[in-house]
Amino acid sequence: MRLPAGLQAVILDLDGTLVDTAGDFVVALNLMLHDLGLPAIDHGFVARTVGKGSEHLIRQTLAQSQDEAGVARLYDQAWARYQHHYLAINGEHAAVYPGVAEGLARLAALGLPLACLTNKPTAFARPLLERKGLVGHFRHVFGGDAFERKKPDPLPLLKACEALGSVPARTLMVGDSLNDAQAARAAGCPVVLVTYGYNHGRPVHEVPADGYVDRLDQLQPAG
Repeated sequence: MRLPAGLQAVILDLDGTLVDTAGDFVVALNLMLHDLGLPAIDHGFVARTVGKGSEHLIRQTLAQSQDEAGVARLYDQAWARYQHHYLAINGEHAAVYPGVAEGLARLAALGLPLACLTNKPTAFARPLLERKGLVGHFRHVFGGDAFERKKPDPLPLLKACEALGSVPARTLMVGDSLNDAQAARAAGCPVVLVTYGYNHGRPVHEVPADGYVDRLDQLQPAG
């Protein structure tokens, strides 16, 4: 599809948009659960749950076997074990989606400054982009802890636009989920969704967007 005319910058999500990280989540969460003596989760659970930040992911994981009091009691220990394991395996069980490297290079060649905006903690996001050889494409990398609120709140997009020096109406958001689309709409940004991501386990075409692409390198210069 054609990029919007007059575009000034592009903001891209990470998990499910640039990199398939579900394998990392499954491994790190199950190592955490093993440490806590709790039952394992599977890939399907991760695909349905990922995207709203690590805190939400851990709470939902604990809730598979614990009541509300149990989640509250175990959360701090679970978070510490999850951080330990995720940092150790970050990127090992993840793969860059086809067309992503080419798409990022094409956007950069058009002179568009790029930002990666994810709900993943910055301490996880930047090393992953470095490991996968993608970090050099981005002027900024903002994790879920970079601002006071996370997507789907519009604040992270508005802050990213400020950092990029672009106005929201001329800044494209590229993501894979309702989270990304809601944040973009609230911020006044156009939004394109990739069809191969997670979207909380729901078909992405159910989410209103300005366009959908099967690969990032299908984004073409404006006519």
